[in-house]
Amino acid sequence: MNPHDRTDLCHTGINRKHVRLCIFAALLLAQIASADVRLPHLLGDNMVLQRDLPIPIWGWAGPNEKVTVRLGNSSASTTAAADGQWSVKLPKLAAGGPYQMTVAGANTLTLSNILIGEVWVCSGQSNMEKPIGPHPGQQPCVNYEKEIAAADYPQIRLMEVPPESSHVPVADVTNAEWLVCTPQNIVVKRGGGHGYSACAYFFGRELHKELKVPIGLIAASVGGIPCEHFTPPSGDRWLGMIHPLTPYGIRGVIWYQGESNLGSGHAYCMTYFEKMKTLITGWRTAWNQGDFPFLFVQVALSKYNDDVEMAPYLWEAQTATLALTNTGMVVTHDISSYPDCHATNKQEVGRRLALWALSNTYGKKNLVYSGPIYKSMEVTGGPGPAKIRIQFDSTGGGLASRDGKPLDHFTIAGEDKKFVEAKAAIDGKSVLVWSDAVAIPLAVRFGWRQDADPNLMNKEGLPACCFRTDKWN
Repeated sequence: MNPHDRTDLCHTGINRKHVRLCIFAALLLAQIASADVRLPHLLGDNMVLQRDLPIPIWGWAGPNEKVTVRLGNSSASTTAAADGQWSVKLPKLAAGGPYQMTVAGANTLTLSNILIGEVWVCSGQSNMEKPIGPHPGQQPCVNYEKEIAAADYPQIRLMEVPPESSHVPVADVTNAEWLVCTPQNIVVKRGGGHGYSACAYFFGRELHKELKVPIGLIAASVGGIPCEHFTPPSGDRWLGMIHPLTPYGIRGVIWYQGESNLGSGHAYCMTYFEKMKTLITGWRTAWNQGDFPFLFVQVALSKYNDDVEMAPYLWEAQTATLALTNTGMVVTHDISSYPDCHATNKQEVGRRLALWALSNTYGKKNLVYSGPIYKSMEVTGGPGPAKIRIQFDSTGGGLASRDGKPLDHFTIAGEDKKFVEAKAAIDGKSVLVWSDAVAIPLAVRFGWRQDADPNLMNKEGLPACCFRTDKWN
């Protein structure tokens, strides 16, 4: 080589290090440009896609790479963005399957055994996390061995999201997969868990039996934390567990609240309404599917602390949440495992949640889905001491006593605001409450203790919700 023809890299302002970096960058760009198409864990074999809604499919590929998704007779194509992200929406489908899906780009992915049906997210704390079988520190569900052996429903599909905490939004859940409901899969353990959520399973089983369509259940719960951790935009469990689910098409949510939100003091408990309002509206905004159903379970009976009225104030705040559109509430004090707050009769919890969904979401007629809920009061005259007449919503076929005994757990107060034990009797569609010790009554409280198991119900066997007519605290 003629030295006069040699290009001196130093003289041109480019050194060998820069050249190596340029070569490395070129190779990296070439690798990215031909990157394999990838899907989130939420999209996989055995999944259930929401029927009667456009079907979102999304993932990652090389920048500007063309991606084509095919499901049955439908297909959609798009081009990945500069960062590799892409998404499409397939036309809505009726319930059915199984289908096969292909996702083609630089490579081709094939997903099999896909069903179209109803999809619900199942979240909350330890009572949603509780499995059917044995769990440390808890009793197993009623008849758990028979229930596990009978959990053979090929059209029910289960996904459990492992507990993850994050301070930034994550794009994908980790180590999660859709499982066909079998006796073996219902007890599969995931990080720190001991089998699939009993409440989620029994809820889904009821829907499947009544609707005769595939059911997809996505369980995402963590015990021992307040609901704020699941609240967008900054809750660490929201960012790590719920946020990556939001592109997926769903029908609704069931939520099982834990005792962590009892906090300290009655005023703190009453803030729970605003907390749940923020959580529910935040989830609905993130999913962008309108006001989808959000059904929840009241905090269970338990010996939480020495203040026996603490839990009732939280129950009152939960009841107030029913003012939000398309919400439903399940009362469970009659099936509690007091003093353990983890009820073992999750079959009935799931059934009661399903009653709300079947009636209000799926339009099943002539279903009574709630126990009596306080509506109004009025003071009536004698003979004898004046009485307070309580009117209820959701009386179903009529009011009744669960054990056939006189109604219990009613208290009454007059001007001195001191509540005393009261007598109560069903009078048509209302209840009369009185005490010989209170001549001029002003207020009634019902079930206003953390250990109260009142016997008032409707004739369909659903218990009345605790309440107070006063606002003295």
